[in-house]
Amino acid sequence: MTETTSNDSDTITTTQQQSGAKNDSNKGPESIYTVPLLKLIKEAQQQHGLRHGDYQRYRTYCSSRLHRLRKVLHFPQGDRKGFKKREVTLDNLKDEKFIYLPLIQAERAWAYAMQLKQESNTEPRKKFHLVARLRKAVSHTIHLEYICQSPLCDARTKLEAQAYSAWMQGTLFFELQEWKQASEKLVLSQTIYEKLASALNEDEQILYKQRVEELNPNLRYCAYNIGDSSAQQDLLNMRSKGGKSELDALIAQTREKQAASLLEVTWRGRTVPVRLEKIRVFLLAYQGLDASLGKATDCDAKLSAYETILLDCKEAIQSLKEDLAAVAKTKVDVQTSQLGSQQYLLSYLTFLRATLTIDRNLVMVDVFQKNFAAYQSGESKKVAKPQEGVKLYEAMVQLSGELQQLQGMENDKKFQNDLELLTKVFKAFRCYYMALTCQGNRQWAEALALYQRAETYINQSEGKKLGDSEFTKYSRVGQDLAHLRSLVNSGKCAAHAQNILGVEDINAAMSGLSVRSKKSLCLRLDEFVEDVSLTTATPNVIKLPPTMAPVPCKPLFFDLALNHITFPSLAENMENKKNTGAGITGFVKGLWGWGGKK
Repeated sequence: MTETTSNDSDTITTTQQQSGAKNDSNKGPESIYTVPLLKLIKEAQQQHGLRHGDYQRYRTYCSSRLHRLRKVLHFPQGDRKGFKKREVTLDNLKDEKFIYLPLIQAERAWAYAMQLKQESNTEPRKKFHLVARLRKAVSHTIHLEYICQSPLCDARTKLEAQAYSAWMQGTLFFELQEWKQASEKLVLSQTIYEKLASALNEDEQILYKQRVEELNPNLRYCAYNIGDSSAQQDLLNMRSKGGKSELDALIAQTREKQAASLLEVTWRGRTVPVRLEKIRVFLLAYQGLDASLGKATDCDAKLSAYETILLDCKEAIQSLKEDLAAVAKTKVDVQTSQLGSQQYLLSYLTFLRATLTIDRNLVMVDVFQKNFAAYQSGESKKVAKPQEGVKLYEAMVQLSGELQQLQGMENDKKFQNDLELLTKVFKAFRCYYMALTCQGNRQWAEALALYQRAETYINQSEGKKLGDSEFTKYSRVGQDLAHLRSLVNSGKCAAHAQNILGVEDINAAMSGLSVRSKKSLCLRLDEFVEDVSLTTATPNVIKLPPTMAPVPCKPLFFDLALNHITFPSLAENMENKKNTGAGITGFVKGLWGWGGKK
């Protein structure tokens, strides 16, 4: 690291000597050049790729613009025969556009370095090329600073060139991890930009103040590496205010250095080793969560902190699962009575993920309850539906169920009892908001049943306390049960009354009633009702055509008595008839058909 510092110092000194050795005679015009370097740079960056982080596109733009400038200024580097390097000197500084040449060269080298920095995440060897391009950018900025010291440039241009050169040198030292020198250069650049901002009008101040804010994260990170222990918390506070994309990498590097000392973790009396780097970084972030929440000014800041820590927790769990899967392929499982250390660590991380999600949902519940109360009272026009509360408490009920099934915690009675109590509390709130949803849909019987179920959960959990130290932070939720009981009682009475009446709005239903009868005269002959329509051209005497009415059908008669009559037996008569003989005469009559009954 010492050799790198000396080489960079020699490079900067050599460049200054080469620039100083050039002719300092002033043969240019008498006009004074004013070049707002920072404004030119920012406009070009926003218009040509850096708004989306496309450094390659910006580098291509810089190369094209350099070619166009040299062609316009008639300042080519060589001819068709070969290349001849030509640099801008005080002698040929005849136009302010000559100042653009070293500026754009520096921007091109810097853009190439930033492109390589993005690619170095997967190809570490490109870091060496990155440093080489930054050194090239530094040499161009030093040459730019030397040119701007000409009497042809005004004070603003000189200060901007000096600040830009200091910023580029600080960026180089930052990449080389020369924290002290980087801090000195960045502080110098920040100071100049602050002075420039105070001297300019309000419209131009914004750009320079933004530049000052952009330098703060790098300065605090340098301070941390130099030995300032409070710098890490300052970085976390900066990220909560904005600029996450620039600060995440710095915070990750800071935690990785602290994670080297975090080799084990203790949970519920058992200590397990922490081998993976991502888990160590997450546990460090979890240790600083309370401090970040304490400095959060509103619910949005708290939710942002929870989202960030939950993302880190998810990555830590995924890395541990992949490690356990890789180990399972190479080793034979051995059945033991005690859970393995890494499996126990996975249970701990799963517990943290679930409890952090519940904490985040409780913050979201606070926001929802405020919006819902304001919407019901008419103070706010923002629609807040009870379905949102149902979703939040449903998620917390599911998370409580997952914790009850957590591996290694099945026999912990204190742990299980507290989770069962929490589940009942969450279910009571869920039933209440479900009842409100049914009430809004005019489902009175369902709403009444849900209110009664919520009251049952309240009776089962009210008065009980959470004994486990892991869940004492949720005691506030149990204290809200008394207020929930009053809401449930009032809602139950309203649902019961509406269920009996069968209408949602009694006033609206009564307004539709009329004292005057709508019956026709033929239907109310025995009643006296004042009917003005009888004296009009269309009196309400009878309704024509008359209303269809059901009438009884003609009855059908069936003779069923025959089935119940018992007739006398004729068996004796039949036998006597068979026994009576007619002789030969009867035979002949029967044969020829004579004497038969007609």
